[in-house]
Amino acid sequence: MTTRIDPFTPAEVRIRTARVDEAETVLAFWAEAAEGTSITDDTAGVTQLISRDPEALILAESAGTIVGTVIAGYDGWRCSLYRLAVLPSHRRLGIGGALLQAAETRFLAVGGRRGDAMVLEVNERAQHAWAAAGYRREDHWRRWVKPYPVPAHTG
Repeated sequence: MTTRIDPFTPAEVRIRTARVDEAETVLAFWAEAAEGTSITDDTAGVTQLISRDPEALILAESAGTIVGTVIAGYDGWRCSLYRLAVLPSHRRLGIGGALLQAAETRFLAVGGRRGDAMVLEVNERAQHAWAAAGYRREDHWRRWVKPYPVPAHTG
């Protein structure tokens, strides 16, 4: 889908899903545009995401360059949102909103009932963006994590 996001945007923005061969490009984008890092920020992690769920990693592209991302993961139970990021030079043009709209469209199509977003506590800009998109903070929940060892690849 190609859409004009904002009348002041010089190029049209295309919203599409990522391809496996774009894992390195996505990682480079996140290094520039995203806050924080994840244990799965490597080629194997991004490749596995796209291979397992080809519709999960949604990209915004302008003139052949990735300008935004969101991961819209659905496991049959929960709709989970991660890595909403927009290039600093392209912020405040509606790209984040277009990515969220694509994610929500995906979730509604599979019967999703609620989207959950992972947002860093220190990222106030992101908290404001999520609130503006209609999401609200739930302080009565806490995330509990345990990293697993990365399995050795055989082949």
